[in-house]
Parts: sequence; C-alpha cells; structure tokens
Amino acid sequence: MKLNDLSEKLDLKAQTRIFDREISGVYISDMVSDVIANAKAGNLLVTVQIHNNVIAAANLVDIAGIVVTQGKAPAEDVVKMAEKAEITLFTTEMNRWQMATQLYEAGIR
Repeated sequence: MKLNDLSEKLDLKAQTRIFDREISGVYISDMVSDVIANAKAGNLLVTVQIHNNVIAAANLVDIAGIVVTQGKAPAEDVVKMAEKAEITLFTTEMNRWQMATQLYEAGIR
C-alpha cells in the first residue's frame, strides 16, 4: 500500500507533503537506537517521539513514512527536516496500540 492510500484509509493528518512511497511493513518503537538497529527500509514507523533524531534515524534506515501518535504535534524544525529528507510525517490522535490495530486491519504488517 502507498502512503497516500494509507492516509486516506486511516484519516491520518499529513504534516509534510505526502511522498507517495510504498509501505513494506511497520515498525513501532519510541527508541531511536532500536529504529536504527531493527527497522527495515520501506517500513512505516509508528512512534510518539517528535524530535529531530527520529527524522535522522528514519532517513538513515530509509523509512517510508512516520506516524506520530497520541495527538502530538511536531515542531516546525522537525517538519522541515522531514520535508528535506522526503519522509512523510503524519499525526493521529490514536495511541500506538490503536494505530497498530488499524494498520493490521488495513493489511499492513
């Protein structure tokens, strides 16, 4: 599934342009070192973290997009960094568990 399709299906709020990449799986973590060590290229990262290090780690791993949960809003510098790295950044009011359930029901694993 592509990021644009996922955005529409789950009513995610894009904080950046949507770089319409294919999602190859999901990785859920709030630890930057864990993302670097275990996430795979093309994964959708689900996290509650909203700082520049998350964007840097996502760029290093080649994450397809990031969903920030629990209604947290990234600062403008984080949004700009994601735009520059061409990583789509979404926000949602759902918590990580709810987001994981919605992704599973959408067929993304």
